[in-house]
Amino acid sequence: MPLSLTLTEGVLPEKAQTQAIKRITDAFLKWHGLSGNKVMTPNVTAHLSVLPKGHTFSGGEPLDDGVWIELKTPSFAFTDREVQQGFFKDATDIIVELSGGKQPRDHIYSNVTHTVDGTWNINGSAMTNEEIGQAIA
Repeated sequence: MPLSLTLTEGVLPEKAQTQAIKRITDAFLKWHGLSGNKVMTPNVTAHLSVLPKGHTFSGGEPLDDGVWIELKTPSFAFTDREVQQGFFKDATDIIVELSGGKQPRDHIYSNVTHTVDGTWNINGSAMTNEEIGQAIA
């Protein structure tokens, strides 16, 4: 489940960037009841992009303090409203905390993209939602 964390430089100190990835990953696993799952945990991957000031925008105008949290997941993830609300609250709180309270909540953007069933490649095998469910059970 790829996690993309994109932020404008200066929003988080460098050390906090790694902490953000770890803590958001842990929140994803927690809200899906998968903390410590031996199959899912290593398959929540992430990348971090830190963009220079002047290269992030809102409404077509430069945004000096933006954060974007995006996940690509199978269609069975994030279907429960409580999970949606809980995860995104936790992820937002993590960014605000790690920024020392300086990052405005209204400049933290997030979303989930669901993929086509059967397109997850785990351990070299394209897996359906049902196969993933069996693997993590």
